Formats: sequence, structure tokens, C-alpha cells
Amino acid sequence: METYLFFVIILFILATSDLVVGVANDAVNFLNSAIGSKVAPRHIILIVASLGVLAGTLFSSGMMEVARSGFFNPELFRLNELMVLFLAVMFTDVLLLDFYNTFGLPTSTTVSLVSSLFAGSVALAVIKINQTGQGLEAIGQYINSARALGIFSAILISVVISFVAGAIVQYISRMIFTFDFESKMKRYGALWGALALTSITYFIVIKGAKGTSFLTEENVTWIKNHTMEVLAINFAFWTVMLQLFLWFTKINVFKPIVLIGTFSLALAFAANDLVNFIGVPLAGLSSFQIASGSDNPLGITLDALREPERTNSFILTIAGVIMVLTLWFNKKARTVTRTELNLGRQFEGYEKFDSSTFARTIVRISISLGETFKRILPKGLNNSIQSRFNTAKIDYSKFDKKDKPSFDYVRAIVNLMVSSSLISLGTAYKLPLSTTYVTFIVAMSTSFADKAWGRESAVYRVSGVLTVIAGWFFTAFLAFVSTTILTTAMFYGGLPVILIIAAGTIFLIVRSNILHTHKEKKSAKKIQASIVADEKSVLFDSIVDDVRGYLSEAHKIYDDVYSGLTNENRKKLKKAYKETKELEDQGDTIITKILQGAQFLDEKEMKEDLNFGKAISSLREITDSIKGITKLSFDHIDNNHAGLAKEQKEDFKDLKSLVTSQLDLVSNKISQKDLGKLEDLQEKVNDMKKSIKKLDKNQIGYIKKGTSKARTNLLFLNILFKSENISNNVIEIIRFNKELLNIKQ
Repeated sequence: METYLFFVIILFILATSDLVVGVANDAVNFLNSAIGSKVAPRHIILIVASLGVLAGTLFSSGMMEVARSGFFNPELFRLNELMVLFLAVMFTDVLLLDFYNTFGLPTSTTVSLVSSLFAGSVALAVIKINQTGQGLEAIGQYINSARALGIFSAILISVVISFVAGAIVQYISRMIFTFDFESKMKRYGALWGALALTSITYFIVIKGAKGTSFLTEENVTWIKNHTMEVLAINFAFWTVMLQLFLWFTKINVFKPIVLIGTFSLALAFAANDLVNFIGVPLAGLSSFQIASGSDNPLGITLDALREPERTNSFILTIAGVIMVLTLWFNKKARTVTRTELNLGRQFEGYEKFDSSTFARTIVRISISLGETFKRILPKGLNNSIQSRFNTAKIDYSKFDKKDKPSFDYVRAIVNLMVSSSLISLGTAYKLPLSTTYVTFIVAMSTSFADKAWGRESAVYRVSGVLTVIAGWFFTAFLAFVSTTILTTAMFYGGLPVILIIAAGTIFLIVRSNILHTHKEKKSAKKIQASIVADEKSVLFDSIVDDVRGYLSEAHKIYDDVYSGLTNENRKKLKKAYKETKELEDQGDTIITKILQGAQFLDEKEMKEDLNFGKAISSLREITDSIKGITKLSFDHIDNNHAGLAKEQKEDFKDLKSLVTSQLDLVSNKISQKDLGKLEDLQEKVNDMKKSIKKLDKNQIGYIKKGTSKARTNLLFLNILFKSENISNNVIEIIRFNKELLNIKQ
């Protein structure tokens, strides 16, 4: 039994790790409304959420039965079999959630657990069927398929309900309050706020009461029998309190509602999701204790797991403390939080996700439907509706440009009210709804109803939402496959295989943390670069600095292409091609700032020789040329075509020297702000033109001599004239920067 005690210890170590990675992923669920609306400083929001998490752990006891007997019939399994299942589930859960956290994608801890438990149960059932010589039709004896179907159905239905409920409630709320909600607050604020708080109270306290570890059966029965009275008292109390605040104080009553909602949603999260993190280890501990109390510990089946068990409040509290510490100190939690805020924010800015064909199609259809509805509705009614969604009245002046809210208090309250209600309802009926699915879909539906996805950002936001949703399905698939493999491997491999898997888990988590740190640094640079300054001089300086960085990146990529192509190094060319995406992002950021800069010009400056269109076109041309050179070079080597001939390598060396020296000269001039005389730069451009003619003739000579292959000649000619295009456009960029600095001075 010492071996199985060791397995229990591993389970609880994994439980601690699972609490950390799980909360890092799920923190987005209850923090985003408060953080996104900037309702209070971050430390105040975290204090409120922490109290909610600690309270919620005491409501979660009833949910633990899912891990004990939700998917398998314990009376048909022995200790050695279930311990393998529990270990496989926990290893999968920790690795899977850590993977998603690293890339900042919110996934479902519930789906991960449910899929893993189901997969492990099926794997064990198949093993036992093979051992006993039964047919596959006997699998239903081992698996609680009805329960599994009910849980998966509840999760999928919750997604649909969440979207519809969130969109409807947000649309009605915005029609009532508009974006100038402060002026409407005294008229409707008390009633609307009381409704929100009563809704939260009902689902958290009344519906969730029967899952607590501290309320007696009599307490729960009394609450159930007096539901309407409690609701009426709640509504009346909150209405009076909020109205008094509105009449006699200057307090914005929406702020405490958001904070109370944050507390409630954190409570709902802990009550519903704690089973995802410690349910399996606790089931493992119970299995060990049941077996240890028997005369034949390895021979008895674990029927006792079917008996309901109230989890020790001390264990729940310890789990709550670990979750709270994760909220405060885990950096990956902030990464996942930023993803959802980025997709739901009310204003334009840096878009994390790229466009996709499916997203473009959805947006195109949506625009078409919107235009159809506009034609159907009377013009007066349509104008009246549009006026309720006028964002011009939003006042961001009191916020720092880097730290303005993603949305207002109205949307924050709707997110909290709808999400906590649905999650707590699921908890009350012991349906492990995915808190991530519910809160994410509610947040997206409210941003959709709030018309936050404008024409400039819709395709990127939709693409991001689709990426996250696709990730959810991928979670279920990965969890199922991984747990099946691990269960089978550990069942037949025993302790040595378990130790190997444990070592691999540690290695992968350490590696993912290193990768996350690297990604965070890159993301921070992009976000910082995308912030547009409010002052002309600061903005123009920023453009000049960004151009210097852009040219340096172009230089680096061109060097890598030369090295990769001449040495036929496929990996280096592939890396260079990936880096062209970074160059493209930098170019887009500069273009955004150039367009913003046009707003600062006065009439006199408009007459200066400052050609915005030409500068933007030149940036695009340079990016496209470098991207084209890189892609052609990579494809050439990737398709295993012949490399450059010896003479072509020498020619490419000369060409690279001309291009990079020009880029260096421009970069140095910008650094020193020495843009008065450009004769030396023009001289390099002239040298480039002469060299291009010479190198072009060389290629014709190689073709006549037959010293190089046709595909190689075609590749080099493309590189040649795309390089000339880079040279021509670099000088346009330097001229634009010269005029920018002149205007600034």
C-alpha cells in the first residue's frame, strides 16, 4: 500500500499545480468585468475577488461527486485501476491548462476534466473487457454514459443560452442607459441595480446553498421554502439603499455593484470549478482510505465512492488560499485576461488575432443583414436606435491613454449578472458548466450587442473568438487522446512509467514558462508601439523612432535571407519568413501613427512637402518586397531546388552589401536626426541602380553559358528587382522623416 500512498501524494502535488494553472486560466472569468471597466485599482479588485474565492470554496462540496462517480461505476473497479485513471486525468489537466495559459487562450477547465475522466474511464473499461473476454457491448456496464451525455449537453446548451441572454440583456440595458449612462443613473439606476443585485443574490445564496459544507439541512430547507420572500426583501432593500445613495451622495452606485458582482462571480467560480482542480485527488484519497480499511485492499471494488461525502472545510480553505495566491502573483493569469479584454474592448487598437477567411465571411454576411434591417425599419426608428449607441459621449479624458477602460460599468454589470446567474444555476443542479464558456460567450455577446465590433476591427475580433472556440474543441480532443494514452501506458507500465511521465511534466511546465516570458516581452512591445500619443511632438518623435526600428528589422531579415539562401539553410529561411510578420506589424503600426499625425497638422503645415500617401505606400512596398524575397527563397530551398551557383553567390554578396549599407546609413541618420543633407544617400541609390544593371547582365550571361539552373536564375532576378524596389522606397521614407522633423521643430 506504500506505493499507492505515494500515488496519493503525487495526486495532491498535481492538485496544487492544477490549482495554479487552472486559476491562471479561469481568473479571466471573474476579473475581466472589473478590470475591463477600471472600476477600482487592481489591488482592490483582487481583494474583492479573493474574498469571493475563499467564500466559494465552502459552496463546492456538493460538486465533488462528479469526480467520484460521475463517469464510471466504481463498484466495478479496484484501487490499482482507479489510481491509474486519477493520475492520468491530473497529468493531462495540468499540462493542457498550462499550454493554453502560455498562449493566453482561455479554455475550459471543466471540459478538460470531463473529457479526461470520460476518456480514462473508457480506456479502463476496454482494458477490463479484454481481460475478462467480454464484448465491447459490455462497456455500458462500466461507463455512466447517461451522466456523461447530460454533462456534455449542459455545457453545449449553456453556450447558446449564454450568448442569447447576454446579447438581449446588454441590448436592453444600452437602450435604457446609452453610453451617457451617468445622466440616466438617477432615473433608472436604483431599480436596474437592485434587479442585478437581487439576481446575483438569488442564484449565489439561494440556489447555491444546498452545496455548502457549513449549512444544515434545516437551513437549506428554510431558504428553499421562503424563496419568494427572500427575493422580495432583497429587491426592496437594494432599491432603497441604491436610491438613497443616488439622492444623498456623489457615489457612482454602479461601482459597488460591479465589485459585488465580482465577489459573487468569484464565489460562483470557486463553487463550480474547485472540483476541476481537487475533485480527482480527493477521490483518489477516498479510494485509498476505503481500500486501506479493508482486509483485501487490492481486491475489493470501490462501491463506497457512490456514497455522498462532504469535503472537509479545512481542505477546501487551503485550496482557496492557493487560488488566491495565484490570483495575485501568477503572470499567466494576466495574459489570459488581456486576450478577452482585447476582443471585447469598445475602442480600436492593437489586434492580437489575424484575419481569417471564415471570419471575413461572417462579417460580410452580418453587414449585409444589418443593411437589410436598416431598409426594413422606419428611418425615424432606426435613427432613434442608432442615437442610443452613440459612443461620442464616452469620456476617456480622466484616464491615461495606456490605461483607459475597455468598456463601461453598464456592460461590466451585465457581464457579471448574466454570467454569475447561469453558473450558479448549474452549480445548484450539480451540472459542471464551463465557467470559461459561459463568461467568455457572455462577454462576447455583450460586446457584440454593444456594437463594439466596428468595421475596422470586426474581422479580427471574430477571428479571435473563432480561434478561442476552436481551442475549446481542441481541448476536449487533446484531453481525450492524452488521458487514453496515459491511462493505458501507466496501467501496463506501472511505477517506472508514472515516474517518467512525472519528470516529463516538470520539464514541459518549466519550458512553457520560459516561452511565456519571451512571448510576453514581444507582446508588450507591440502594445506599447500601438499606443498613439496625444501631443504632436511626441507622436512625430515616436514615428521617427519606429521607422528606425523598422529599418533595423528589415536589415536583419535581409541578412538572414542572404545567409540562408547561400548556405541552403532551410531553418534559417523559415525563421526569416516568420520574422516578416513582425516587420509587417511594425509597418502597420507606423502607418496608423502617420494617419493619426495628419490630425495634428495646421493649415500652414498642410502646405509643406509632406506626402503622407507616398510614405505609406513606400512602407508597404518595402514590407512586400522583403516578404516576397523571403518567401521565394524559402520556397526554393523547401522544394529542394538547386542552390545558387558560385557566381550568383558572389553577386548576391555584392547586392546584400549595397542594400544593407543603405539601410544602415538611413538608420544612423535617423538616430542622429541628421537629415539635412541626403547627397550621400542619393549616391548609394545611384550605385544601387548601376549595380542592378550590371547584375542583371550577369544573369543573362550565366543563362547563355548554362552555369546556373532556370529556376535559380528566375529566383535571383526576382531578388534583384525587389531589392531595387527596397532601395527606391527607403529614400522616400527618409524624405518623409526629414519633413516630419522640420514640422516638429
